Amino acid sequence: MPDQTLELHDARGSLVGRYAVSTSSRGGGEQSGSHCTPRGRHIVRAKIGSDAPPNSVFIGRRETGELWSTELHAQFPGRDWILSRILWLSGKEPGRNRLRSVDSMRRYIYLHGTPDSEPLGVPRSHGCIRLGNRDVIELFDRVPPYTVVDIVEFGLESGGWALLERDATAVRDAVFVREQGVPATLEIDGRDPGCRHVLARDAAGAAIGTGRLLPDGHLGRIAVRADWRGKGVGAALVERLIEEGAATGLSSLELNAQVPAAGFYERFGFVAEGPEFIEAGIPHRLMRRAS
Repeated sequence: MPDQTLELHDARGSLVGRYAVSTSSRGGGEQSGSHCTPRGRHIVRAKIGSDAPPNSVFIGRRETGELWSTELHAQFPGRDWILSRILWLSGKEPGRNRLRSVDSMRRYIYLHGTPDSEPLGVPRSHGCIRLGNRDVIELFDRVPPYTVVDIVEFGLESGGWALLERDATAVRDAVFVREQGVPATLEIDGRDPGCRHVLARDAAGAAIGTGRLLPDGHLGRIAVRADWRGKGVGAALVERLIEEGAATGLSSLELNAQVPAAGFYERFGFVAEGPEFIEAGIPHRLMRRAS
C-alpha cells in the first residue's frame, strides 16, 4: 500500500500491468467499521458491471442509471462514488480478513472506479481500492473470478548499489550472515556495484527484503527479514527482478536456489537443472527461466 499501485502479474510472475490506486486514508486494518483497507491474501469473489458504460454509478452493487458528472457530484457532494466496474474481494485468511468482524466481503471491500477528478497515488478512500475508470475497466476485462489479490503494506525500490548499499547490506547481513551462518567474506563478493538491486521497505521506510540481478541474468542475494516472511515480500522481490530482467532485454534468467526454496521459485517459471551442489555450506540447485 505505500506505493499506492496495483501490479498485475501473469502466472509466471511477469508484470503485465501497473495501475495507480488510492487505498484508505486511515491506512491498513481489518475490523468492521474501521474504514481501513484490509491486508493479506484475497480473491476476486464477484465481478459486477460488465456491460455498464464508463462512469456508471453504483449503489449497493446496482447501477442507478446515472453517469457521473461534475453536475451530479455537486448535487450529491457526500457520496462515496463507486463507478464503472466492481471487483468484490473476499479474504482468504480466517481470523485476519475472513469471517466474523474482519470479513472483507461482508465489509464490502471492492476494487472500483472513482471520478476522474479524484487523485490517485495517494490514500484517500474509505477502505476500498479506487482506480481510474479506464484502468478499472481494463483490469475487469483482464482478470477472471477467483484471481488472487495480495494487499501488502510494503513498497519496492529499484536502483544501483550506491543508492541501496546500506539498507541492502543490513538485510543480507541479518539473513545470510547472522541467521544462516554464511561467512561475511563470501556474502560480499565484489559484484554488487555492477548489479541492479531491489529493496523492499515497510510502511515506515525500514528495509525488510532485498535481491539483485547481475548483468548476465543471474538473480541472487534474495533475502527477507524473518518477521516479514510469509507476507508476500519474497514473491514481490522475485517479480520485480524478473521485470528488471525484461527491461534490460535478457532472454533468460537463472539463480542458485537453496534446495528448500526450489518449489517457491518454480511458481515463477524457474526449472531446476543438474544435481545439487554446496554453496557457502548450504545445498543449492541451479534453476533457469526462459523469458
